[in-house]
Amino acid sequence: MFQNQVVIITGGCSGIGKAAAFRFAKEGAKLFIADLSEKAGDELVEELEKMGAEAAFARIDVTDAEDVERMVKDCLQKFGGIDVLVNSAGIIGPRARTERYPLDEFRKVMEVNVVGLFNCMQEVLPHFLTKKSGSIVNLASVAGLGGFASHVGYAASKHAVVGITRTAALEYAKHGIRINAICPAFTMTPMLESAMLHDDTNYLDALQNAIPMKRFGQPEEIAEAIVYAASASSSFMTGHTLVLDGGLMTS
Repeated sequence: MFQNQVVIITGGCSGIGKAAAFRFAKEGAKLFIADLSEKAGDELVEELEKMGAEAAFARIDVTDAEDVERMVKDCLQKFGGIDVLVNSAGIIGPRARTERYPLDEFRKVMEVNVVGLFNCMQEVLPHFLTKKSGSIVNLASVAGLGGFASHVGYAASKHAVVGITRTAALEYAKHGIRINAICPAFTMTPMLESAMLHDDTNYLDALQNAIPMKRFGQPEEIAEAIVYAASASSSFMTGHTLVLDGGLMTS
């Protein structure tokens, strides 16, 4: 499905981004992984290469526009092109009611989840315009479609991701460029596992029980949706928010 296509994945060393990397590799894609951990990046590249995939890693801070520019240049130099951008890098921030939410933490969440995603899109889009094709998949959340109590920073950032996705999709549809967002509910990633270590069990039980399927999502399930949104199978889909939530938004 992605034979000889080049896929950039930010936040690709863990969670949903890592699952997506393996899924794209199975479809023959060449992977350029961007993340902050060099150790995890080198280990992931080794795993992908054992699968027979071509892969490369760069330590990139998506909030740094110069880093992102280097990411795109390095990918083009390594593989000669870019076909898909998956914006998976993101953080959740602290759990606190809005009046107690630290301003510096709010800014940090917005910087990573919104500015970082914007930086990556802005750097890749000129290349897509030149080739008159390309697919961008942004990781949003059901928190970008509704409220998420005690996580005002995260909810605000994911609403922004949905807005950016829909706006850019309108701007670039006529140029052969598709831009979609994936909106998962609570998924068993290191981000959620970290919350399990620091939050009370009752809170996490409440999150799981709020899902009609009575379980958390798995990264591999979300990765399937990412691959679908990036592929020719969804060729008439753009500006869409694909929800994977175990029924949460319908309950």
